[in-house]
Amino acid sequence: QVQLVESGGGSVQAGGSLRLSCAASGMSYCRYDMSWYRQVPGKEREFVSGIAIDGGTRYADSVKGRFTISQDNAKTTVYLQMAGLKAEDTAVYYCKTDRCRRFGRKYDLNFWGQGTQVTVSS
Repeated sequence: QVQLVESGGGSVQAGGSLRLSCAASGMSYCRYDMSWYRQVPGKEREFVSGIAIDGGTRYADSVKGRFTISQDNAKTTVYLQMAGLKAEDTAVYYCKTDRCRRFGRKYDLNFWGQGTQVTVSS
């Protein structure tokens, strides 16, 4: 079992910034590939950004140039720095991990955090 705990959500005016954090725990010595998704009521959850432990990153087109994903050195915490926020960024943001890398081996995972609300007012 892996636990993911998000923090950093809140309310901000359009054009403002927020930084989300997500800390993973539960599997000793794991380094995690991690990603962020978001969901608004009535819509499917959508991919926002992802990072692998080798530092490779991916972004949805809608957030490129505004959001930056990063990890700590232990590869157990992921951050999402959000700038230039727009009203359409309003959503519940979820952290996910789908892989643990440990001692040269890979373990496929599918764990989600509880979500953190981001509200952007225009």
